[in-house]
Amino acid sequence: MTLESISNDVWGVWFLIGAALVFFMQCGFAMVETGFTRAKNAGNIIMKNLMDFCIGTVMFMLLGGALMLAEDYVMGVIGVPNLKIFTDFSNFDAKSFVFNLVFCATAATIVSGAMAERTKFITYCIYSGLISAVVYPIEAGWVWNSQGWLNKIGFIDFAGSTVIHMVGGITAFIGAALLGPRIGKYNRDKNGKVIKVNAIPGHSLTLGALGCFILWFGWYGFNGAACVSLADGVGSLASVFLTTTISPAIASCVTMIFTWIKDGKPDVSMTLNASLAGLVAITAPCASVDALGASVIGIVAGILVVLAVEFIDKKLHVDDPVGAVAVHAVNGMWGTIATGLFATDGGLFYGGGFHQIGVQLLGLISIAGYTIVVMTIAFVILKKTIGLRVSREEEIGGLDSYEHGLDSAYAGFNMMESAVSSPVTVTTQVQPLEIYSASEHKLSKVQIICREEKFNALKDEMNKIGVTGMTVTKVMGCGVQKGKDKYYRGVKVDMDLKPKVQVDIVVAAVPVNDVVNAARKALYTGEIGDGKIFVYDCENAVKVRTGEVGFDAMQGEQE
Repeated sequence: MTLESISNDVWGVWFLIGAALVFFMQCGFAMVETGFTRAKNAGNIIMKNLMDFCIGTVMFMLLGGALMLAEDYVMGVIGVPNLKIFTDFSNFDAKSFVFNLVFCATAATIVSGAMAERTKFITYCIYSGLISAVVYPIEAGWVWNSQGWLNKIGFIDFAGSTVIHMVGGITAFIGAALLGPRIGKYNRDKNGKVIKVNAIPGHSLTLGALGCFILWFGWYGFNGAACVSLADGVGSLASVFLTTTISPAIASCVTMIFTWIKDGKPDVSMTLNASLAGLVAITAPCASVDALGASVIGIVAGILVVLAVEFIDKKLHVDDPVGAVAVHAVNGMWGTIATGLFATDGGLFYGGGFHQIGVQLLGLISIAGYTIVVMTIAFVILKKTIGLRVSREEEIGGLDSYEHGLDSAYAGFNMMESAVSSPVTVTTQVQPLEIYSASEHKLSKVQIICREEKFNALKDEMNKIGVTGMTVTKVMGCGVQKGKDKYYRGVKVDMDLKPKVQVDIVVAAVPVNDVVNAARKALYTGEIGDGKIFVYDCENAVKVRTGEVGFDAMQGEQE
């Protein structure tokens, strides 16, 4: 065995490791989309991301892979399927098939986030099969098959800014536009004109951030594994890793500063999107640019993602819950163009003239045009036949319940469901009670609304005067004090309500005045927003276990 064959084997192993990293990106997409949407649809999001890969595998195996990896091409446009995976498996190039399969799944799953929270599951499954069978394989073959027409004229898309991200992002835009916005996203006048854009925050920024970190990690396989041969060398692989780090890091910094200046606070979710935008933009030119080029690409991506998210939402009124169109379509286009500008060999800004940028624009327009035509036809047919959108009732109730029979994707946090499913001991004979006041002691209910940070001080003061029983609830409200304006993904969130704590106490032995005075002592700051105390007459109380009523029901166990 020669040194060269050993080295080629090593590169082959790295190629497959890269494919595994790209597969793990499905988890990242699932977490981003779940975190940036509402909890009532979390199970549906997870299911769609799972089925993107599973349906995609079936369709890519039956047709897509044969079209993309064909040995014979008709005029460099479409491959002639040979189904070698079924007829000559021992000689089949499984390595290339697996790598392109996971790329195909990535293109499909980009669309899930933009169409989240209102799409029929069966319709989404059909779409997923279609893009995996004929959309991605054909245009990817133009670029990455040696017989593809774009490959022959020198179009550069090293790892998929155009082939994967732009295609997925354009499809996401078409789907979201035809689908229509989520209920409550836009306020319209009687003529249907949008008069207000409403923010619909996702339920878990933590999940969204986790997804972004997973995607960034997987991206080293996404870009790095495209260095597939000994000729590429370790130096080339290291260079790809470096540019793949520089662009998203700088994009994130730029977005943080940009939103900080624009909105008064650094926008967390938008900065997370920026990291992905920087990754998308560097995917095409990652092996062709130097550190300076990667830096400029990141700077532009960081500004572009913010402007694109707000333009699509506020001007075009296309509801994209996760920013998939801005991240993937817009920055996929930017990465394609940037390759022609910053490529150290042939780029416009590196003395290469206009040839490469011309080739890049031709490829961009051709692939975008093909995607727009095919996916528009597909979505229109689906809309006219089985329909794209769930009913109003299903959307309001949540797709987890109506599409998948889930009470909640977070069953452990569903108090009613936990109560129903937990075993209990039932006593079938309970003596009826006569409801009356057991003594001369008057029962009073004291309701206290206070700042969250003052709760512990309030609890300590209550304990000092002998009050140990209380019910505590987190609430939203406002009085004289109003909330501050906040922004979510560039959209103003009306914050007339502020988070507060509501404490309900029923007292009998302890004088009401003592409770009120102790509460004021604990809560007072002298500033607007200290809270309110309400006192009510309480007609009676009944202890469920013993049947004691009135004053007796309020007492603890006797030693």
